[in-house]
Amino acid sequence: MDQTLNPSSPFAHASFEGKYAVITGGSQGLGYATAELMKARGARTLLLIGRDSDKGNRAAARLTGEGCQAHFHSADLATVAGTESVVDATETLLGRVDVFVNCAAATWRGSVWNTTPAMWTEMLAMNVQMPGVLVTAFARIMKREGIHGSMVLISSIAHHGGNSVLWPYATSKHALEALAKNAAFSLMAEGIRVNMLNPGWMDTPAEHEVQKQFHDAPEDWLSRAEAQQPFGRLLQPQEVARGICFLASAESGMMTGASIDFDQTIPGTGDLPRGETVPEHFPWQDR
Repeated sequence: MDQTLNPSSPFAHASFEGKYAVITGGSQGLGYATAELMKARGARTLLLIGRDSDKGNRAAARLTGEGCQAHFHSADLATVAGTESVVDATETLLGRVDVFVNCAAATWRGSVWNTTPAMWTEMLAMNVQMPGVLVTAFARIMKREGIHGSMVLISSIAHHGGNSVLWPYATSKHALEALAKNAAFSLMAEGIRVNMLNPGWMDTPAEHEVQKQFHDAPEDWLSRAEAQQPFGRLLQPQEVARGICFLASAESGMMTGASIDFDQTIPGTGDLPRGETVPEHFPWQDR
């Protein structure tokens, strides 16, 4: 694609005009925000993947119109059959795919003391095996159709390590980084790009459920959490969706194999309280 600036259309490379996209976890939260933005930027067909048929069909109905056709397919992505059904639905409803965004993930908690073999199997099936199977399947469709497509896999800032209750989750997301980089290298010759985005703590319906289920959080947990953040709030799905669409569109050019942290925290910076002003002078400077 021509990379020169066209002053009359400076955002042309961010367009999804005429594109066909598949988005797992697309019926709510980050996946839905991404679908909304792709529609606004000209996407022709969207396939949303999720579990809840009522919620998914309502989401697809809201997105359909103004030149965009949205579909919903219900699937249990923790199972091989469910994952493979997504490929079948893509072939039947779309016949092609230009963009694949994997937002779906298992996010339940587990520590070094209570994570069982069954829990490991479930977490790795959802967070590693499922996106791996879909990357392969959609790469085959892209190659068959001669499409120089783009894939964006959503990981987490926790892939750097995570806290004590994120042991299997952080491990699975670290494995996803290896998957993304290997896929990016393997698909380079086909003109297919694969990148990974690592959001931090985000205000979504799924996060509310996690806070209530695993942390006995009070109803006002969000306002309390946001008061402790450097920028005074949690990430919003709409801003992370812009990062996804940057990676998924021609706006990111030839970028592939990237793993990008999208957060207000900086891994590896130690225990300085979040948002605390760094002193301009330290006592040891006078020694």
